[in-house]
Amino acid sequence: MRTAFYISDGTAITAEVFGHATLSMFPVEFDHKTLPFIETVEKANAVKSTIDKLAETSGEPPLVFFTFVNPELSDIISSSKGVCYDFLSYASEIVKRELKVKPVPKVHRTHSIHEKTYDFRISAVNYALANDDGANIKDYDEADIILVGVSRSGKTPTSLYLALQYGIKAANYPITEDDLEKGNLPKFLIEHKDKLFGLTIDPERLASIRQERMANSKYASIRQCRIEVREVEMLFKKHRTPYLNSTKFSVEEISAKIIAEAGLSRHKY
Repeated sequence: MRTAFYISDGTAITAEVFGHATLSMFPVEFDHKTLPFIETVEKANAVKSTIDKLAETSGEPPLVFFTFVNPELSDIISSSKGVCYDFLSYASEIVKRELKVKPVPKVHRTHSIHEKTYDFRISAVNYALANDDGANIKDYDEADIILVGVSRSGKTPTSLYLALQYGIKAANYPITEDDLEKGNLPKFLIEHKDKLFGLTIDPERLASIRQERMANSKYASIRQCRIEVREVEMLFKKHRTPYLNSTKFSVEEISAKIIAEAGLSRHKY
């Protein structure tokens, strides 16, 4: 199996994002190794030694994705026996030519705390936790978005991701069997119709998830899951609530699609 390194003198998140995005286009399995905070010459040389030894023992040079602010550290990694990709320097050189301004490198700047956006995110996380699973419907006026759907369709992780990553106040409410039997959304949801966004899921996947929670129950049966999914999608269509099938998407993709379709503002940088 080929090895891919993601290395930085910061968190290595940027190297991971660019590297994973690039490698995802190729039908090849990789052994992923992330090495953050390589901030000294000694650490960089130790990493170079690791890469060189792996290249010699495996017979294949590792792929190395890195972002360094310190050019001395960048040069050390570049001199390794890995196949190296320096995204940050490549991109900044292009931008420098366009802006006609020299970059001012600073370690950790990419993921440093910006007070205003940090406050947005902390407030949003507290909101998401307090308004999870229909626990606190009286605060829906404050919500940026209210995720609705049957139990275990991905509402909670998506709410928390929207809050933590983008400072978006996301409440979520589970559409229950009682709601489905009535054939209508609860009145307090209809009052916030413009904030609603539905999540649905393939019944087979839903049954599998529910089996892990309550095995061999009516709640987890494929029949019950099919009924709930069919009826909740009918409700979404009845109320013209936008919705997304979460089955084949990651929480990152679900969140991005919701933000785009609902026109939400990101508080990230």
